[in-house]
Amino acid sequence: MIIKPIRSDDDLRAAFKQLELVFQAPAGSEQADEREVLVTLIEAYEQKHYPIGPADPVEAIKFRMEQQNLTSKDLEPYIGSSGRVSEVLNRKRHLSLQMVKKLHAGLRIPYESLLAAV
Repeated sequence: MIIKPIRSDDDLRAAFKQLELVFQAPAGSEQADEREVLVTLIEAYEQKHYPIGPADPVEAIKFRMEQQNLTSKDLEPYIGSSGRVSEVLNRKRHLSLQMVKKLHAGLRIPYESLLAAV
């Protein structure tokens, strides 16, 4: 097993190709150890060079609406009047802390996605 550091996107592609070769190796084998090391290196490189931040609050709400087949009317218990829901969804009003708490409790939208707007 010869494993090199991942310093560039070319190195990343090579690591993925090698990972494909050992991906389904049986547990406890040398290839399984190689898989574990490659995954660790790939994750470290991606976190450093391609960080993923929390979702945009409005996009998180819209995503949940799509998942649960909700309408704007369904958001009123969490956000307020239909006008207020419209303002939030059209980015004309930020979420209040009370709205964030209600959306998290009622629709299970992660706080980190909602708090970016407060």
